[in-house]
Parts: sequence; C-alpha cells; structure tokens
Amino acid sequence: MSDLAWLTARPIAHRGYHDLNDRRWENTLSAFDAAADRNFAIECDVHLSKDGVPIVFHDLALKRLTGEQGTIVERTASEMCALRIGGTEDYVPTLEQMLERVAGRVPVVIELKGIEGHDDGLVAKVGALLAAYGGEAAIMSFNHWLVRQFAEDAPGVPAGLTAFGAQPEHMEAHFSMLAHGISFASYHAADLPNRFTSFLREKLSMPVITWTVRDRATYDLTKAHADQMTFEGFDPDDPSSVAQLR
Repeated sequence: MSDLAWLTARPIAHRGYHDLNDRRWENTLSAFDAAADRNFAIECDVHLSKDGVPIVFHDLALKRLTGEQGTIVERTASEMCALRIGGTEDYVPTLEQMLERVAGRVPVVIELKGIEGHDDGLVAKVGALLAAYGGEAAIMSFNHWLVRQFAEDAPGVPAGLTAFGAQPEHMEAHFSMLAHGISFASYHAADLPNRFTSFLREKLSMPVITWTVRDRATYDLTKAHADQMTFEGFDPDDPSSVAQLR
C-alpha cells in the first residue's frame, strides 16, 4: 500500500471550497482555486461526456447547475464547457482543465460517477490524465463495476471505495471490494462507526475519510472514528466557524 499520509493531512473541500452555491459554485475552477488558496485538499466529481471526455460535474441532469434541460451524456465536451454554472462566469471544466488549474498545489480526490452503458473508458481516461499529472491525486467510486477496473485501467493511482450504510448487506458488499486493490475508503460520516471502517483502520492501517461533514454530529463522528473529513459550508481551520456547527 502506498504512503497516503497526504490524503489525510488536510481537510478535503467537497466539490471545492464553494459557498453553498451562492456566488462561488460547486465543482468550478473558482471553488478549486479557493480551496487551493486555503491549502484544503479538493474532492470533485467526474462523468464522461457524450464524446468520451472526463468532465467535472456532479449531477447526471444539467438543470440544477446550468438551468439547461437534458443530461451530461447527451452533450459533447465542448458543449458542456460552453455552459455556465449558476449564472456565474464559471464554465463546466474538463478534468484536464481542472488539473491544469490546480497544478499540484493541493491533493485532489476524484469521484468517478458511473452510469452503466455510458461509462466505458472512464477509469482508463482518468487514469491516463493522472499518470501525466505531477500532483498528488486519488480516485474513488461508489460503483463497484468501476472499482473493479481501477487496478488495471489506472495502475499506480491510489484508489478508494466511496460507501455508506452499516447493515449486514452493506458490510458484505464493502468487504468484497478489498479484493480489488483499494487503499482507502470515503465513508458516509453519519454511518460511523461500523465494522468495515474499523477493520480498515485497525487491521489494515488503511485511511478512512468521511463525506460530507456539514454539522456538529458528523464533525464529531469523523474526529472519533475516521482520519479526515470531506466538508462543506464552514471553515474547519476557523474555530469560530466550527463552533457554529449545529
């Protein structure tokens, strides 16, 4: 297992350091700059466009973020990049543009958003971009069919399982992913502690980060049962901001 101390060294800004989509929106170059300026690691989401380009965007549907109808898999990369986010000047970036902008200033944790029938080549294309990238970066996914591709299609890239739940069926599914070379987990903070994350940390010395810390309860659970948080809506470096969590 590679040294992943960098993954847990600093809080991870969920979709960049945005302001809950007031003026600085999620998954934009502005949000990524704001995170890097504050020395926060960055979490972002990636889909494939219609023409097979990794695009930084969370939703399948375009409406919430761009006001447009349709889905990301119906648009080419150039069509996506022409869209503005939330009526701001920020456009939808490709992953390549995002990596060029971050330029190794802070670590990047990329969640691959699988859509069966529309994600062929996603892992390999992200892996190729990261192979040429000079900064610290990792990939992760909820989608087990993508996790099974990580070792072969993105060799050498630290890879994780994004997960939730604490029921026996969740545990069985999560433990099965240990056969596919994962080196960390990103877990729903409200589902801590659980048998899977405890096993990773205590038996495998594998880091666990959490998603998404927005309140005092998940902040405290992360501090007690994980190694770092993915956060939004407050500044974890500012004690007064942390104190205001409810």
